[in-house]
Amino acid sequence: MSAQPIFERAAARAEAQGLPYAGAVTVLEAHELHAAGDATIVDVRTRSEYDQVGHVAGTELIEWRRDGEQQPDPRFLERLAGRYGRDEALLLICRSGVRSHYAAELAATAGFTRVYNVLDGFEKGWLPAGLPKG
Repeated sequence: MSAQPIFERAAARAEAQGLPYAGAVTVLEAHELHAAGDATIVDVRTRSEYDQVGHVAGTELIEWRRDGEQQPDPRFLERLAGRYGRDEALLLICRSGVRSHYAAELAATAGFTRVYNVLDGFEKGWLPAGLPKG
């Protein structure tokens, strides 16, 4: 299946919700894009969540906020830009879709043109959907 319809639905969600980034994808759409190699999932949870709760196999962790911290990691954008190009399709995932929303907002303001939020996140969406974890 082509990735284009998924990206179009994601963009329509962004427009409907007034999102400042490229779009929002469901966990099933994220799984399909990731499995096909059409997008990269980047986990923005804490290291302890990533290690203890599990994560999507083959994903990299770039913490939005470190364990015990109340504010976003000031080096988040630096780490993201150090690993990914600003035009790569990136699907940001957290526990529930909230932190990844804010991370996507920040990434978009920094010039990432194809950054997406994974709705419902890993614990609220991915795991209940029965999708594979690493």
